[in-house]
Amino acid sequence: MKYNPFKRGKKMTKQTQTPETENPTVETAESQAEQPTLESLQARIAELEGQLKDEQLRSLANEQNLRRRFQEEIQAAHKFAAQKFAAEMLTVKDYLEMALQDQSGNFEALKMGVSMTLNELNKAFDNTQIKEIPAEQGSKLDPHHHQAMQEVEASEQEAGTIVGTLKKGYTLNERVLRPAMVTVAKAA
Repeated sequence: MKYNPFKRGKKMTKQTQTPETENPTVETAESQAEQPTLESLQARIAELEGQLKDEQLRSLANEQNLRRRFQEEIQAAHKFAAQKFAAEMLTVKDYLEMALQDQSGNFEALKMGVSMTLNELNKAFDNTQIKEIPAEQGSKLDPHHHQAMQEVEASEQEAGTIVGTLKKGYTLNERVLRPAMVTVAKAA
């Protein structure tokens, strides 16, 4: 068996360089002083349980606050989603009211006012990402963007192509608001 001078309970003296055993009564007294009592352990457990309960309550409260804030933000987003578009429409409304109040009888001035109103409406559409769905004559019917209202005889066009537009269609951020209502060429 090999000798280990660093083993617990043995101490080397400078003079002899031989291991010396410590006093066993001192060692047991130190170990008893280091060991906590049952009451102190129970008190520590109660303290840690209290801290855990406190942390759980704080986490639950934080989660509830986040959930409530998130719901409030969603409600505000729904409530004010149309705010930008509504602000754009105010100018259009003002122009239409001015046109109705015009008593001059000048048709050209009325036509110019309606043209200005349409320009403002188009600006509002551009600012709010409302785009017109293209429905050119002779183009293929796209069931995702066009609604065929009727079929007509059109010998000069291929069947299933657009002959005319009854109502323009529009998209909002590439989502169809209203499909373009079109007439299509009948199969011969």
